[in-house]
Amino acid sequence: MTVLEASQSKNSSGATRSGRLFVLELSGDRIHSMNPDGSDRKIIVTNGRLPDGIAVDVEAGHIYWTNMGVPPLNDGSIERVDLDGGNRKVIIPQSVTYTPKQMHLDKEGKKLYWCDREGMRVMRANLDGSQVETLVETGRGDDDRKDQNRWCVGITVDPKRRHIYWTQKGPDNGEQGRIFRAGIDIPKGETPANRSDIEVLFDRLPEPIDLELDLTNRILYWTDRGDPPRGNTVNRAPIDTKADPEIVVTHLMEGIGIALDVPGNRMFVTDFAGSVYSADLDGKNERNFLYAQGNLTGIAYAEI
Repeated sequence: MTVLEASQSKNSSGATRSGRLFVLELSGDRIHSMNPDGSDRKIIVTNGRLPDGIAVDVEAGHIYWTNMGVPPLNDGSIERVDLDGGNRKVIIPQSVTYTPKQMHLDKEGKKLYWCDREGMRVMRANLDGSQVETLVETGRGDDDRKDQNRWCVGITVDPKRRHIYWTQKGPDNGEQGRIFRAGIDIPKGETPANRSDIEVLFDRLPEPIDLELDLTNRILYWTDRGDPPRGNTVNRAPIDTKADPEIVVTHLMEGIGIALDVPGNRMFVTDFAGSVYSADLDGKNERNFLYAQGNLTGIAYAEI
């Protein structure tokens, strides 16, 4: 198989598709771009500030990412660059968001969504960084900040049903992790701290981190960093019916990032030990095609 063939997949009609992966390296404060098999790897951004979440807007030619910063300093930020790493710009400056984690681009709604871990919030803004809003607030102040059950980490959006999904990971390996769902907009007359439409979809999870939603098949995927057998896995579950989570990938080393290529029937996963994995959406044909690449966090797949 050639490098070109390995970086391509076929959709349901048999047409050949290609794309790029964009991977955040926390330990090197860098963004890598590569083919879906790890070939043609390029460093396109350097000097990040502990990058964690990433989203790609192919049509506009932009990459967005979150910088966690140093948590006690409340100095997180969000930046944007062109697909080749040019025209770098801060769109959410330091101190507006505390520790931004996973990010989701709602292209239809022209919004960026992200979870703010130590800020204990789910947030969104316009694509240019204007109109920053808090949608969910799980705590406030230094005392609440010590409670990891309040920490919001992973996020995804269902624009069709107008829902947001997010994780609150709980203590490390604590079996107290939860996945929540609420409306995209706060109910009238309510606040981010007291909104009445929040549902707990799953609880007592080891340590759920990042989320991705397969809107075609209405299935939610997530990584979990907790202890085996349920932790250090990729899990999935339908979102329109009640069902127990299904473990589809195991033996990750502190799994974090996840990206789906639904037409190509594949997922991509990163872990903190520096590996990038690919697998079918049901977990079959798993392949670890990069390893020992530093501490990897967010990952995005885009057709370019």
